[in-house]
Amino acid sequence: QVQLVESGGGLVQAGASLTLSCAASGRTFSRYAMGWFRQAPGREREFVAAISWSGGSSYYADSVKGRFTIFRDNAKNTVYLQMNSLKPEDTAVYYCSADPQYTSAIRSPDYWGQGTQVTVSS
Repeated sequence: QVQLVESGGGLVQAGASLTLSCAASGRTFSRYAMGWFRQAPGREREFVAAISWSGGSSYYADSVKGRFTIFRDNAKNTVYLQMNSLKPEDTAVYYCSADPQYTSAIRSPDYWGQGTQVTVSS
C-alpha cells in the first residue's frame, strides 16, 4: 500500500559522495518510519540507516556511521541517504524501506523499493 521509488545511484570512485533519494506514495508518508538497506553480491541484505516519522530519531549501522546521513522532507514525501567517503565495500543495491513502527523499520520493514545500484570503484 506504500510505493517507494529510489533514484540517485551510479558509479563513483572511492572517496566520492553520492546522495540517494526515495519518493513515497500511496499512504501518509509523514507517519512512516523510513530506512535504507543494501545488498551486495553474495551477501544478505543488511541494514544501513533508519529515521523516525518525525525525523527526530535516526540509527545507523556501524559500517556507515559518520559517513552516511539519513534525512527526510515530509512535504516532498521523500527520504534521502547522503553518502560521503564512499568505499568499494559500499558497493551494493540500495533499497528504500518504510514501516509504521520505527523499531520494525530497522529490523523488518513492511515495504520496499525496487533498489538502486551503487558501485564504488577503487
